[in-house]
Amino acid sequence: VGVALNYHLHIQETGAKGPAEPVLFIKAGSSLAGAYDPIIMPQTGLKLDWEAELGVVIGRTVRNVTAASALDHVAGYCLLDDVSERAFQTERGGQQHTKGKSADSFCPIGPWLLTTDAIADPQRIALWTEVNGGRMQDGNSRDMIFSGAALIAYISEFMSLHPGDIIATGTPDGVGAATGNYLKAGDRMEAEVEKIGVLTNRVVR
Repeated sequence: VGVALNYHLHIQETGAKGPAEPVLFIKAGSSLAGAYDPIIMPQTGLKLDWEAELGVVIGRTVRNVTAASALDHVAGYCLLDDVSERAFQTERGGQQHTKGKSADSFCPIGPWLLTTDAIADPQRIALWTEVNGGRMQDGNSRDMIFSGAALIAYISEFMSLHPGDIIATGTPDGVGAATGNYLKAGDRMEAEVEKIGVLTNRVVR
């Protein structure tokens, strides 16, 4: 389950209006990839973008929980890159988050699951992205509008969450769409979340 526009600074760079409630979308299971797998650019893809995100991994079935008890249902945390094709997302049929974010390989994840006892405060975690060695994103989960606990509570109003489900909690500022700098074949992305590790993925056509 993805969450759009969940960092204050990311909203500023996009010029979007801050959401009153979390904006949700689904990434297809076929988008999953490993921490070192290639990112496959769709044949008609034009505007591939990066989004380093803290992933919240569910450990116990969740239905209608409160934010106060939500983290009791978490197994741990991971890193993911919510790779996005912006032309698919925003230029072909309006706002189509799922279409723009569900291509094969568009959700590299890992490299580890860090259990909850290893993170004192999930709302104080640094995360960043480098493309070809240049720092593009440099954020912290404290900039989230809706915390991980709040997201679990909110999503559980509408759908059950089951062990192994992952909530992608949103990305900080520094995405390619903000500057018009997009990925091309041969580019190497390195996304990192503090304590969890690094995803290293190369774009291929």
